[in-house]
Amino acid sequence: MTDREPRGVRVVRGGPVMIEGPVRIELPGGAHVESDRFMVAVCACGRSKNYPLCDTSHRRCRTGGTRTKDARSTA
Repeated sequence: MTDREPRGVRVVRGGPVMIEGPVRIELPGGAHVESDRFMVAVCACGRSKNYPLCDTSHRRCRTGGTRTKDARSTA
């Protein structure tokens, strides 16, 4: 355990998970994606062509706030 402050995370209903950056994201296969931005949008719908980062694909596929596909948790 370290003395670092907790990182801010905000879940956007029907949208991405917003995480205070910079971040290093580990994918299921062990690869990593890094972003040095101050705020990083992580895809929660699994539709992003830039997965795991959000490319706003969720905006084209909204179905009244329900998800039709789980995020790529089984990838």
